[in-house]
Amino acid sequence: MRHNERQRRQTPINVIGAGIIGLSLGWQLVRRGIPVVVYERDEAGRSASWAAAGMLAPHSEVGFEEEAFLRLGIESLNQFPRFLDELEEDTGRRVPLDDRGTLIVGFHRDDTERIRRLYEFREHLGLPVKWLPGSEGREIEPLLSPKITAAIWLPDDCQINNRALVDALKEAFVSRGGVLKEHTPIRSIVMDGDRARGVRTEEDEIASSSVVLAAGCWSGLVDGIPETLRPPVRPVKGQIVSLRMGNEFRFEHVVRAPDAYLLPKDDGRLLVGATQEEMGFDVTPTAGPVMRLLERGWEAIPSIYDLAIDTIDVGLRPGSRDNEPLIGSTEIRDLYYATGHHRHGILLAPVTAYAMCDVILEGKTSELVTPFHPSRFLKPRGRR
Repeated sequence: MRHNERQRRQTPINVIGAGIIGLSLGWQLVRRGIPVVVYERDEAGRSASWAAAGMLAPHSEVGFEEEAFLRLGIESLNQFPRFLDELEEDTGRRVPLDDRGTLIVGFHRDDTERIRRLYEFREHLGLPVKWLPGSEGREIEPLLSPKITAAIWLPDDCQINNRALVDALKEAFVSRGGVLKEHTPIRSIVMDGDRARGVRTEEDEIASSSVVLAAGCWSGLVDGIPETLRPPVRPVKGQIVSLRMGNEFRFEHVVRAPDAYLLPKDDGRLLVGATQEEMGFDVTPTAGPVMRLLERGWEAIPSIYDLAIDTIDVGLRPGSRDNEPLIGSTEIRDLYYATGHHRHGILLAPVTAYAMCDVILEGKTSELVTPFHPSRFLKPRGRR
C-alpha cells in the first residue's frame, strides 16, 4: 500500500473537478470506504460532461495508430454494465445503455472511398463491422437520405444519456457519504517538499491524504504544481444542437455523417454535433459552425428540417497534446492526474475510475492504462 491505512481513513482524498471523471472516481473511492471530498468550480456535471453527446463508441472512433486507445475504450465499454449495476444499487435509478449500434455513412464517391478505408482498417483489427450499400443502410435506419451511397454498420457501439448519468453519479457519491463542494474553485495544491498535502480554496487550506486533479480543461490552471509537471491540457470548444423529436419522427440509431453525427436520446432530444474549435475558453454559440452542423445533419436525415430547436450547447473538452487522457501518478507523491479525456470522458469514465482506485489505494497500474501515464508529457525534475 502506498498510504498509511489509518491516515487514509482519517484524512480525505481531495478530488479537484466534479465532471464525470471526478464524480466517477470519487464515488468508487467512497464505495471502498475512503473519505473523499470533491471540489467543483461551478455546478457538478454541468460543464463538458453535460454538453457531451454520450457516445460510447470505441469501434467508430478509433483512428489509425490508436490501437492502445481502442483497447482502453473497449475495456471501458465492457465495464459499463458493472458500472451501471453499481450505480443502480446506490441510487435505485437505472440509467439505460442504448446498444442499438452505429452507422457511418457516405454520400458520394469520395465519401465511399473514405469510409471504405475506415472499414478495411476496422476489419483488419478484427472489430465487429459490416460493409453495406446505401439501400441496406436505409433498411437499418429508414430515415437516411436516399443519397446515401454506402455505410459501415458497427453493431457493438453504444450510447447513453450522459445527463442522466452525471446526475445519478452525483446522487450516488453523496448517498455513499462523499462530500461535494460546488461553487468552490481550488486555487492551488499545497505542497510539502515532494508531496501534495492539501488544497487551498479562496478561504481555507484543507489537508489531503491524496490529491486527484480531474478538472478537465482547467487542470493546467491550478497553481502550486511545478511548471514542468503541469498537465498539458487545453480547452477544445464543441458546439452541439439539440432538436426536439415528435412522435412521428422514428429515428433509432446513431448516424455518423461527414462532419456531423446524429443521436436520438430517450428524453426526446435529437443531438446534432459537434464542432471542434481551438477557441480557448470561449463558450459563445456561433452561427457559422451551427449552420454547418445542421446542413450536414440534414443531408444525412432530411426530415430533421421541420424539427424544433431546443438548445445550442457549448462544452470545453479537455484536450492533451495527443488528445488522449492522462491517467495515473505523478512525480509528486500523493498527486494524481485523471484529466485530458478530450471527446471520450463519458466512454472512459468506468475504466478511469476503476484503474485510478487501484493506483491510489494499491499502487498498481494496469498495462491497459500504462500508455496514458502522465509521464509521457511531464519532464522529471531530477533528484534533490
